[in-house]
Order: sequence, then structure tokens, then C-alpha cells
Amino acid sequence: MVRKCFRLNRRRYGSRRIAHKLKMGRFKVRRLMREIGLVAIQPRRFKPRTTDSGHDKLISPNLLREAGLPLTWGDQIVGDITYLPLIGGGFCYLATFQDRKTKRLVGWSIDNSMRAELVVKALQMALRRVLIKRGAIIHTDRGSQYVSNAYRSLLERCGLRQSMSGKGNCYDNAQAESFFSRFKAELVTADTHQPIPAFKDLAHARQEAFSYIEGYYNRVRLHSAIGYTSPIEFEKELKTKIEKEVNMPDFCVLF
Repeated sequence: MVRKCFRLNRRRYGSRRIAHKLKMGRFKVRRLMREIGLVAIQPRRFKPRTTDSGHDKLISPNLLREAGLPLTWGDQIVGDITYLPLIGGGFCYLATFQDRKTKRLVGWSIDNSMRAELVVKALQMALRRVLIKRGAIIHTDRGSQYVSNAYRSLLERCGLRQSMSGKGNCYDNAQAESFFSRFKAELVTADTHQPIPAFKDLAHARQEAFSYIEGYYNRVRLHSAIGYTSPIEFEKELKTKIEKEVNMPDFCVLF
């Protein structure tokens, strides 16, 4: 059972998650994994990086510092960009927006460049899915994509509040950084130990990202921060609880 759970999750689960999934004691699972020789993938330790914000546009304040942790889904969204290496050299880029409460990746986009269109498409995906409330905080770093006219006009049109990390302080946006670390580590297949997966081309990167984000991370992967449930399952539990108590909140809809 331990071996099967480990393989089904492609080496992404350690003893804690396997024990929770199988309803077994963690120490027993850890002993069995050691005896069988099962070692889970470990993401690289989070290291803060500074963003190239060499622009003269107005910086938005950090609204998360005073807002505190969100009580429901759709209130606070964090976004960021990372690079994905391509076989033969070169890179493509992944932009994501993640719900701070449920951990769900609500919107994402992959392209060959880091133009503003990359983050606009990712945010538009979240809005089309009706996963962001009106007046929600959208928090990112100070990158040039997030001060572009296209991005800011989308925020304004949908009644969203822009928030940015402090200068050179990536811990303000640690959740987004943490996801990228997990994403790059857990996309490694079961028969290789390369630290960062390389993709054949843009289409391959999109295919693998869709499979991981929509098919696994949001729907299947257990998250300790939300009671060892998947983001979508946790979101459903919140919706059921809130629907019994109050009317449904007002969400943004992108037409």
C-alpha cells in the first residue's frame, strides 16, 4: 500500500502525506519507506530573489501586511513569474495567480516572453473561472509586467486592489515562490533525478503544466496547511459552510 501510494503520486509524497492518505501511523510509514528504499522528491530550499524593477512607474502599497489572513476564498490572490528551461537552450515563462486561503492555482499562463500579456492572460483565466471576489487584493512583486497599463487597467475594470511586495523583499510573496519550488521539483518523473525539468518546446511546457496544475496540484495533492485536503476539496468545504450561513459573495466575471 505504501509503495502503491508513493508510485501513484510519482515520488511527490513523503511519510506524512502517505500516512494521512492511508490512515496509518507516520512512524510506521517512515520505517517501511526506509526499508523499501523510497525517497520522496525534495524541493530546493526557498531562497529569496530580488525582482528587476528598473522602472519609474508608481509602486502600489503592500496591502497584505494590514489585511491579515483571509477568512474565505477569493479575497487575497498572490502572483509571480518563473522561468522554465527548454531542451537545447532558451526558456519559456510561467505566470501564476494562487488563492492565499485555499492554495488553489486559480489562473496561469505560459509564453516565450515575459511581456505584460503573460500576466494579463493568467489573471483573465482566474476571472473567467469566477474565482476572485470584487475588491480582492491581488499581490505581486514590483516587476514591470505588474505596472503595465494593460495589467492595471484589467485590475481597475474588475474592481480589484493592487498590492506589491516591499523592495527587495521576496518573503512578502513567499507563497508564490514556494509553489514554483514545488512545481519544478514535483514535475520530475519517477525515473530521473534532474533538479529542474526541461521541456521540448512551448507546447510541451503547457501540456505538462496543465497536467500538473489542473490534474494533480489543484485536485489531488494533499496540503498540510489546509488540513491535508486538496485545494479544490478545501474550497468546496468552505463554500458549503458559507452558503449555510450567509449569501454568496460577489465575484468578478470577465466577459
